[in-house]
Amino acid sequence: MYRFFAQPQVDEKNKSIFGYELLLRTDDNGSWKLPEDFTAISIDEQANLLEKISHKLDTALHKVVLAFNLNQKQANDPITLGSIIALKKRIDPAALTIELTEAPTLSEMKEISSLLHQYDIDVVLDDVGTGSNTYDNVKYLLPYVDQIKFAMQNLRMSGNASKIPECLAFWVDLADKYRLDIVLEGVEDKADQILAKKFGINIQQGYLYGKPALV
Repeated sequence: MYRFFAQPQVDEKNKSIFGYELLLRTDDNGSWKLPEDFTAISIDEQANLLEKISHKLDTALHKVVLAFNLNQKQANDPITLGSIIALKKRIDPAALTIELTEAPTLSEMKEISSLLHQYDIDVVLDDVGTGSNTYDNVKYLLPYVDQIKFAMQNLRMSGNASKIPECLAFWVDLADKYRLDIVLEGVEDKADQILAKKFGINIQQGYLYGKPALV
């Protein structure tokens, strides 16, 4: 059994819910965990679950964003993208954004971005600076996306927490250069809020605002 857990993204400036990141989980003998294979559940089944969540959260009325993750294989699958587009039409006028967890090639990004933007679906580069979404891998992709996410928890887990301010400053400058929105992920306490405010980042996500929860 699969379900999506929702974690709120908060607009700290306006003290309001900006949106929700939806995270796929599978039931393993009564406990929920990350699926070993995200393609084990069909994209149409995932889209149906997302549509139900959209109705439960009343996203169309409140104009909040639903953020949905795709890896490189999924993002390059025309059937997957078609299901996402069909979902957007069904939940309209609710906003839908696609978070790319793995950097595509430039040609792939141009095609993905062009297609999704036709249907007012924003494209996000997730976890910039870590994993496959390093600067060298994404620097040519930035003109084609709408938002980047900086995940502080990734640096903390790798023992590089002291580098967060320096790395964040780098990505904030890039976001300003390319006129991108930026989400700060991994906000856990008041000190993280202060850091976000220092860099002018209003959209924040993390345990301070809520853990991923079953909708």
